[in-house]
Amino acid sequence: MVSFFYNLSPIVQALIGTLFTWGVTALGASLVFFFKTINKKMLNAMLGFAAGVMVAASFWSLLNPAIILSEELGHISWLTVSVGFLSGGFFIFLIDKLLPHLHLGLKTDNAEGIKTSWQRSILLVLSITLHNIPEGLAVGVSFGAAAFGIPGASVTSAVALAIGIGLQNFPEGAAVSIPLRREGFSRKKAFFYGQASGIVEPIAGVLGVIGVVSMRNFLPFALAFAAGAMIFVVVEELIPEAQLNEGETSKSKSADIATIGFMIGFTIMMVLDVALG
Repeated sequence: MVSFFYNLSPIVQALIGTLFTWGVTALGASLVFFFKTINKKMLNAMLGFAAGVMVAASFWSLLNPAIILSEELGHISWLTVSVGFLSGGFFIFLIDKLLPHLHLGLKTDNAEGIKTSWQRSILLVLSITLHNIPEGLAVGVSFGAAAFGIPGASVTSAVALAIGIGLQNFPEGAAVSIPLRREGFSRKKAFFYGQASGIVEPIAGVLGVIGVVSMRNFLPFALAFAAGAMIFVVVEELIPEAQLNEGETSKSKSADIATIGFMIGFTIMMVLDVALG
């Protein structure tokens, strides 16, 4: 079974990997069938964990291979990777300014992006959807990098990245569905919206791998681009959300719990990538 997966095209591998991450999002969203509320400290810990996974993945699975390949291709490695990293962050910055969305724990008045009359539920889903884009892209370009057999990139490390992204998608699914249930949505409808936030991952993953397998010289930039996009999401969304109590705009007392979650998530992703990669 393992050898069968390794022999698949990188496009199919990326599709399977991102379908897995989407499935874990749905699994997290399914908690709404068992709980109507979620402990804020627990949610902060899970969001901190997600942030730790994404930061570790950004270096070991994306930036490090990007630097190695850039040097092999004769590029000015620091320049290529820096431009790619900043471009990824700027890309998400633009989407953040244009796409209407609402961060967890904030009131509708604090919605970002173009002003709209959309319901709070839609804005919450779009917030999670926004940072699922770079996650899917990261998995896709990782499988693309593995297809070229560059040092620091392999199918195993791409699988490790998909597993890590999947782990941090679990709390994200719950972070959408359970608040929607609390706002009066039926369990089925809250679950539907929760899992729908992850549907962009397979799309971004396949587009990412198609882009890099057709242009090897573009791969270092693409890897750094995905890393920059993920880091922007972590700093702009996950960390602030993990340190707020609902309806407040100041640091919560459970911020230390979020920090511990971050440390654990970072360590687990580092171990996955180094041990399996």
